[in-house]
Amino acid sequence: MALWDRIKDSAATMQTQLVAKRNDLKSGAFRDSSMAMCALVAAADGTIDAAERQRVAQLIGTNEVLQNFPADELRRRFDENLDKLTADFDFGKVSVMQEIAKAKKKPAEARAVIQIGIIIGGADGDFDKTEQAVVREACFALDLAPHEFDL
Repeated sequence: MALWDRIKDSAATMQTQLVAKRNDLKSGAFRDSSMAMCALVAAADGTIDAAERQRVAQLIGTNEVLQNFPADELRRRFDENLDKLTADFDFGKVSVMQEIAKAKKKPAEARAVIQIGIIIGGADGDFDKTEQAVVREACFALDLAPHEFDL
């Protein structure tokens, strides 16, 4: 099986798992961590163009699990994190990782944040090495082993 097919299958499985846990994923920490993760993956290569920003925002808006939260609130948090990353990627990344770490106290939420990162990373058909690397770093921020997610 080609790498992309494995990623696609993995992302589909993760989305199914997230939907099953939807009622457990309603905290503000999960919301904040998820939006920070989306921004981090979107800006993983150090830049983000308008088309990529729009694509990720659309994925956020249509993700069934994230519909627990008002769309305008999600967009605001996503944009704030992206602004930090685009202003100064390295400094912004520290702040964004702190947001991601908010989900550390609840293992189900922490895993869900990583799963969202993988889903967002693979949405364009290419979960590249830079995206995988930032999701792997987020695993450490959440006290999760990257190998649990094939990272």
